[in-house]
Amino acid sequence: MKLVLASTSPFRKQLLDRLNLPYETDSPDIDESPLDEESIEEMVVRLAIGKARAVAERHPDALIIGSDQSAVLNGEVLTKPGGYDRAFQQLKQASGQRIVFETGLCLLNSQSGSIQTACVPYTVVFKNLTDQQIDNYLKQEQPYNCAGSFKSEALGIALFDHFEGTDPNALIGLPLIKLVDMLNKEGMPPL
Repeated sequence: MKLVLASTSPFRKQLLDRLNLPYETDSPDIDESPLDEESIEEMVVRLAIGKARAVAERHPDALIIGSDQSAVLNGEVLTKPGGYDRAFQQLKQASGQRIVFETGLCLLNSQSGSIQTACVPYTVVFKNLTDQQIDNYLKQEQPYNCAGSFKSEALGIALFDHFEGTDPNALIGLPLIKLVDMLNKEGMPPL
């Protein structure tokens, strides 16, 4: 069976490359609107399944990886800021706080219809940041297409006090430890 990543994210692709398995990418193009009274955990798993199912229609004999992520600060879902002002505001709010990233993961066997899912949390604890530090960071990194206004895999690491979680890859959007377990169950072990 072939492996398909239901995403065009360069970050997820970089992570999946680490497993040294051949795979294709395919854009799922689904509606990612939240549903009423749906928890963040339920939403990211639902969207991961939805992405995998959308791609499964074009790949009837594949293992399809779907993933979705949301970041939460004090009960508020963080979005991609889109520009400097919103990014500054997000980082100001995050200063000295915890942001929890909930990453939904789905491995869909489009041949058998079997689905494995998980929601993997990962917490980032921010340092107390000055306005100058936030300004310097935003001017250097320009993380305007990243939820929460930072890139942990680059200079954003300077913003943090520490991390809490079982899989640091979940922070970037693809929990590899859980994915390896799922691939092993489907007979496609990376090792």
